[in-house]
Amino acid sequence: ELSSDNIGENIKLLVDRPDGTYCFRLHNDRVYYISERILKLATNISRDKLVSVGTCFGKFTKTLKFRLHITALDFLAPYAKFKVWVKPGQEQSFLYGNHVLKSGLGRITENTNQYQGVVVYSMSDVPLGFGVAAKSTQECRRVDPMSIVVFHQADIGEFIRSEDTLT
Repeated sequence: ELSSDNIGENIKLLVDRPDGTYCFRLHNDRVYYISERILKLATNISRDKLVSVGTCFGKFTKTLKFRLHITALDFLAPYAKFKVWVKPGQEQSFLYGNHVLKSGLGRITENTNQYQGVVVYSMSDVPLGFGVAAKSTQECRRVDPMSIVVFHQADIGEFIRSEDTLT
């Protein structure tokens, strides 16, 4: 789901990097992204004593749905297939956890389908967070300015709003 919704076959670029081989590991319902070199070092620590290792990409909910954490943004944004750019006035609203309205939409990647995972950017190409397209690219052109076009999933403002629960 992570690969198909956000970066597609570009997931290979995350695993086989010039600075070494990386992998994904599941620990306590959370998925971590870690270099194989550090993973080998972490095997010296028992699983029940290990709190976390690597970068947390997301977690599985009790209903076994995967939710991306904002900590994955810096790794996924360069490889995202589907992107949305928001106008400067909409940035703050998105960073407070609100959905993106058509009136705040700057650009959207061509051929984005409805319910497709997207990375949300500012107009100056700074990644702001993750979302799900509420409308396809074609529908976005025709909808009312107050319609939701991107459902909010995660944003960089979460570091401040939820810093004690992000692990």
